[in-house]
Order: sequence, then C-alpha cells, then structure tokens
Amino acid sequence: MLKRTARRGGVAILMAATMLSNAAFADTNGQPTRAAIAADTPGPVYHKEMFTQFAEHLGNGIYGGLWVGPDSTIPNTNGFRNDVVGALRDLSVPVIRWPGGCFADEYHWRDGIGPQSERPTRINTHWGGVTEPNTVGTHEFFELTRQVGAEAYVAGNVGNGSPAEMAEWVEYITSPAGTLAEERAANGHPEPWDMAYFGVGNELWGCGGNMRPEYAADLTRRYSTFVKVPEGTKVMKIAAGANVDDYNWTETMMKVAAPMLDGVSLHYYVHPAGGWPPRAPAVGFDENGWADALERAWHMDELVTKHSAIMDKYDPEKRLFLAVDEWGSWYAQDPGTTPGFLRQQNTLRDALIAAINLDIFAKHADRVRMSAIAQMVNVLQAMILTDGDRMVLTPTYHVFEMYKPWQDATVLPIEIDTPTYSSGEYELPAVSGSAVRAKDGTMHVALSNADATEENTVTIALNGAKASRATGRILTGDRIDAHNTFDALQTVRPMPFRGARVNGDRLTVTLPAKSVVVLELN
Repeated sequence: MLKRTARRGGVAILMAATMLSNAAFADTNGQPTRAAIAADTPGPVYHKEMFTQFAEHLGNGIYGGLWVGPDSTIPNTNGFRNDVVGALRDLSVPVIRWPGGCFADEYHWRDGIGPQSERPTRINTHWGGVTEPNTVGTHEFFELTRQVGAEAYVAGNVGNGSPAEMAEWVEYITSPAGTLAEERAANGHPEPWDMAYFGVGNELWGCGGNMRPEYAADLTRRYSTFVKVPEGTKVMKIAAGANVDDYNWTETMMKVAAPMLDGVSLHYYVHPAGGWPPRAPAVGFDENGWADALERAWHMDELVTKHSAIMDKYDPEKRLFLAVDEWGSWYAQDPGTTPGFLRQQNTLRDALIAAINLDIFAKHADRVRMSAIAQMVNVLQAMILTDGDRMVLTPTYHVFEMYKPWQDATVLPIEIDTPTYSSGEYELPAVSGSAVRAKDGTMHVALSNADATEENTVTIALNGAKASRATGRILTGDRIDAHNTFDALQTVRPMPFRGARVNGDRLTVTLPAKSVVVLELN
C-alpha cells in the first residue's frame, strides 16, 4: 500500500542535495513518483571501489566457497574453484578485503606462509570454534586477487598483534629486497605484490579489543606509523571506524589520527526485528518483515550523512574517504547449518537492500569512495552460495551485475519525490534511484520499487540531456521472498524490461511491485 505519511526518524525521500516539495501530490493509493536528473551539472565519480567484496575466514566463505585445493575433483586453478572465480570476474570485482572481519583481530600472518603441510592449526574463536588450517594465507590470497583481477585490501591485526608484526607483514608483501623479501621468494613469489589498501585494525570498539575511542585513535596513530611501503609505491591506510551511529568514535578518530590516514571505515548491518543476535528469518517472512528490513536499509543515508559531516569538520578538502566496508543484511542463519557459520538464504528482499544502498552511496560519492558488502561467498548477504560442486548466484549478485556501469562513472544528481510505502509500523520511500554517465558517455538510470504489491509510475525530467531510446533489465519475482536454489538456479534473474518510454528530455518508467530496474538511455 502506498500512502503519504509523516516519516519516521532516519527515513527520508532522497536522492538529491535538495528535495522536491512533498506537498506536490494528493494522499492517494497508486500515487506516482516524479524525479529530475541534472545531467547538465554532473557530480563526483562513483568509484569502482564501491563494489569491493569481503572474504573472511568464516564458515564456508573461504574453505569450500572459494578454496577447494588443487587436488579437488571440483574444477579449480591453483586451488580456487573455477566456477566461483569466473562469476566474480563477471562482476568486475575491483577489490577484495581479507582476512576479516573479526578473524583479522587474532590473525598472525606467519601462520599462513610456508609449506601448507607445516602450517599450524588454530581455533577460530570468533566463528564457530572450528579449526583453522591456515591453508589459505598471504600467497593464496594474492593468487585469488590475481585470478579475479582485483586489488588487495588487507586487514591488519591490531587486536592482539604488535606494530612490529604488522610492519613485517607489510614488508613481506611489498618489499623488493631484504630478508623478508628473500623469505617470500623462498616461499614461491620472488616479486613483491601490489597492496592498494591496508586496514589498521578492525572493529577496535568490539571484537578488535573493546577499546575506548581515545585509546583506539592513539593506537591507530602508532600502528599506522609502521605501515611502510617502498618508495614509489602507495598503500591507502584505512582506520577501524565507527559501529553504526557511534559519532563520537568518528569525531575522536578524525581529531586524533586523521593525518596518519587515508580513510575511515563504517560498519552497519540491517537486522529486521531488531535486537541481537539477529533472529529474523531469511525466508518465509511476511510483508511487515519485508518493509522492516527495507526501512532499516534506508538508515544508511542518515549514518553516512552524519559521519560525513564530522569528517568535513576536520577534512573539508575531503582528502580522507569514508569506507563503508561492512554492510548488508544479517538474519538468523539457515536452519540446520553449523552454528557461527552465518549462512543465510538470499532473496528478492536482499536485492532491494543492495539497490537502496548503492543508490545512497551515489548521493554521497564525494565522501564515500569504498564500500564492501558482507560477504562474498556463503556468508551473510552473499553474492554466491555453494554446496559441494554446485554453485548458485543470488539476487544480490544480479543487482551488482546490473550496476556494473556505475563503476568509475560520473554521478548525475537525481531528485526523487516519491510517495511513502508502509506496512504495519514500517514506512519508507517507495522508489529509490540513482543515475550515472558511464565512461563511454552513456547514461544509465537505476530505479527500484519497494512496494510489495503495487506498481509505481515514475516520470523523470532529463535536464541537460535528451534520449530517443531506453533499454534495460528488471529483477523481480513472484514472491517477496523469491530466491534461487541449487535445484532452481534462475528463479530470480534479470529479464528484459519494456516498461520505459523516452521522449526527448522526459523519461517515463512503470515499475512493477518489488522490483529493481536498470536502464540505458541512447
């Protein structure tokens, strides 16, 4: 049902620097949406790093999901399964964050080098209490980035590691000469690797040490000092930033440690039904569960706005970037799966969560220049699920594939005046969207309709642009919890979309209920 109501805290009609009047339409069901794209006043670049992926030693995210070993009957290259790597290459994954997450807070890099048969077995104290064989370590991770064609974002251990250990890991990875470079060569890789990003710790407010912000900021200054790379190379250092709305954490980190950094992170997960641990089901939810999750997804806009404002106080030139390097949905894990493995099914609801967040990041692309959904394979809001030799692509994967033209494109500001969609106590904007001009000059427009039952007609003024043809694809399903399984791989997949009409500087799109649409204008 669509209705115009007062918005709850944290929910706003966006995507614009300024909003159109909410009084423009009557309070009626089926109320349309109006929008305007400022093609004549382009915004910042939508950095490809917004599509960073996150791979943690958690559940079957690494072992079974990515790594099967060179002797596996599952087709692989140097131990990494060909089907998963191929699917990630098709996404043009720009960066992979590894080895965590909380796992990074107790990870000692020397456990993961040298002959695999001689590496120690540890207990993964954060995720399930299972044994960690350290089969996948530094060399294997950089082999993965090579196969995928991605850059490396390595998360360092500030939790129970020392500055010396961190400094030596960076040297082992990046140095062309010296004892650690010789050790790397003896382990099979004479040349140094390129490491684009380095995380100075992870979640220092929680599993990374339960620190106060003042102490964490001081430690960040100290550890950052010893993250050194050879002359002529560059690594971007990212601080362990705030948990959700801990604005004091960002304030303190910026005040104390900003000169030592290139970025500050932010973590936020959607937990329908609230509370901890997450208890909402990943499938089988009703419309209230659908609306609850999507309303919480919109909270990202408020979080990014307020954290960015704090960063602006200390960095008005926007030298530092905000890295939302953990985000996505987090439900009760699937029944029958190993406790602590965080495996959950991925539905059409998650596709809408992904689209809403990617649109929000477009609005804030001047400050948000990296984001990493959690996680890549088999964990939380995954791109891919595997079971033995089988693989299935999730609705979230398809959204990321549909948004590929956004990588390094130029944001075209879009103003959207949309009615409110509500179910029970939950309410949110019915329509979300973003627009870009790709590197080849083509304009792309993304629109999603959160209404679970009613279509919405969107009329868009193309200010400073004209088009004669609109083509595109749609992602939707017959149910709000529609999803793909190993026995039904294509229940939710992009299909051709024919509900858009363009006439010069005006675009009209009829969005079916519960859908994501991406258009190309020619």
